Amino acid sequence: MNDITQLSKWNKDLSRAIATLGTGDFFPALVAAIRGQVKIDYPQVWLYHRDLPPRVLYHEIPEHAVPAQIDQYLDGPYREDPFYQTSMQQPRAKIYRLSRVTMGKLKESNYYREYYGDTGTQDEAIYLAKLEGGNVINLSMMRLPGNGPFTEQEYETLYLLAEPISELIKSHSEHNEFAVNNLIQPGIDHQIDLAFRTFGESMLSPREKDVLELMLRGYGTDTSAERLEIAVETVRRHRKSIYRKLDVSSQTDLFSLFLNSMSCLGQAAGQDPLSIYMSPR
Repeated sequence: MNDITQLSKWNKDLSRAIATLGTGDFFPALVAAIRGQVKIDYPQVWLYHRDLPPRVLYHEIPEHAVPAQIDQYLDGPYREDPFYQTSMQQPRAKIYRLSRVTMGKLKESNYYREYYGDTGTQDEAIYLAKLEGGNVINLSMMRLPGNGPFTEQEYETLYLLAEPISELIKSHSEHNEFAVNNLIQPGIDHQIDLAFRTFGESMLSPREKDVLELMLRGYGTDTSAERLEIAVETVRRHRKSIYRKLDVSSQTDLFSLFLNSMSCLGQAAGQDPLSIYMSPR
């Protein structure tokens, strides 16, 4: 495909994405536009907030890979993710490549040994959009062994697309529906802390509530066991009980339930917002 044909395809694909701004079709259309220029695997869009665990907004990961790519990531390793750390440290660029962020030392990190090495990822780059209130959205693009690492030419192409993609993501986030459904407004840190402390307490035992709070704050099983001075297996047993009682099956479902219940904080008046959220309307 020559340069003119490639540019024409990009313009058409980008126009389709622009037409979907503010709708549920935006991220699929944007990913399709990127894929029309560079081969990418397992695209995923993450919302990062300093006071809450990450939230996956969209992904194209096959079902068999979701536990390794998303659920295990949310179980604590995200705190050591170089992209997460970069996102929370006043990032200036709109595209980052993992090998450059880690200065070629990724395989020496605990993040790689404990999590990333098991994902089978050969290379990864992200587009980054800074939002109001300290929120950041990352559009992650992986490369698996079948496609190999990004070539310098491919990364250069991704780099040239960074400005419009980042600005489009930011524009999408400013539409009312997206903001209401996904963003935590600035200046309510005390309410977030209250939600951490009260969410689920009407449905769980005191010890299950302790485990749940640490889960919501992003701590993994081992760290939770250490903080609560109980056995790791006991933490795992409590987690299974929490999932059953709250009728969720994954970390992603749990975080979604937590975020949705925050709309009931005021009505709960210091009590469990989940009891209000789940009550018959």
